[in-house]
Amino acid sequence: MLRPTQIAIPTLVRVKDGALDRVGIYLGRSRHRKAAVVLSRGIVSSLPQRLARSLQDNSIETVAWTEVQENDVETATRAFIDLPVDVSAVIGMGGGKALDVAKYIAFLGRFPYYAVPTSLSNDGFCSSRSSLTIRGSRRSLPAAQPFGVVIDTAVCRDAPRILTLSGIGDLVAKFTAIWDWKLSFHATGELVDDFSAILSDGSVHAYLSHPALDLEGIRLLATALLLNGIAMEICGSSRPASGSEHLISHTLDSLSKRPRLHGLQVGVASYLMSLLQQENTEIIAALFEATGFWKVIEADPFLRAEWMQAISMAPSVRPGYYTVLSTRNVLPEVDQLLQHDARLRRCFQD
Repeated sequence: MLRPTQIAIPTLVRVKDGALDRVGIYLGRSRHRKAAVVLSRGIVSSLPQRLARSLQDNSIETVAWTEVQENDVETATRAFIDLPVDVSAVIGMGGGKALDVAKYIAFLGRFPYYAVPTSLSNDGFCSSRSSLTIRGSRRSLPAAQPFGVVIDTAVCRDAPRILTLSGIGDLVAKFTAIWDWKLSFHATGELVDDFSAILSDGSVHAYLSHPALDLEGIRLLATALLLNGIAMEICGSSRPASGSEHLISHTLDSLSKRPRLHGLQVGVASYLMSLLQQENTEIIAALFEATGFWKVIEADPFLRAEWMQAISMAPSVRPGYYTVLSTRNVLPEVDQLLQHDARLRRCFQD
């Protein structure tokens, strides 16, 4: 069931070279004068220094500075409890773990939240969910939708390339996710939010217009991932961005001896699911070729047995979540594809 359209979307969005050095200006314009900063431990030292200088130069007081290594709910809750009472905004800076903790803290305190990702490995920086661990198990919990999203394109361009390729893998999942969503409508009557689907699909095609890792490509990728997060917020569901390919990745996270970056798993799973869906395969393959995605996977192949097990278990991850995996026993087809599809064959080993 779709909920009535009543959404929170970012008020401030800056996606440009040098945006990191203007975070203090952005907070000052909204009169957020006392900020709590949550950042990834081990981040390149010049980046926190630039953030601190920007805040100081614009008379924004940093009342808390927390470095995050693990994204467990205990860490997030403890950081919230330790906050001074006069916090007026929370800034999350770095990778996914820090942003997940920061937006959960903002959710607990009902503080305005500024997302400052330093890489584009997935679309989570603009979603109202936090992926946190509780007693060792990953859970998706309600969190704050960003009041502001500040993406420095030069910073993200200079991040490790594998992180950007992970973001590209997460982006192409919108093809297979929307196909699964429409399949569910025809099979179960699950309603499709048309605007969310169009927004998500359109964001992918925007990046396809310039599938590069230069400043313009990073700007398009960042904008596309941001719009995917908003698409999920609009319909109150992960359907515009997550389908059978994400079920496979989530299962791999729990059973693999060495889980890979979310977007790398999702990207390969999206290509595989597109073959089962018989749609968008060549578009995905061409994008992976243009950006070097295939080469990264081929350099460190997945284990075929783990993927077969994950695909067999994936439909049970979310009971009632209808996808192409729900239509039939796909394992014989998958087994043949992993062995005989020229692209997949190079991505897997025994």
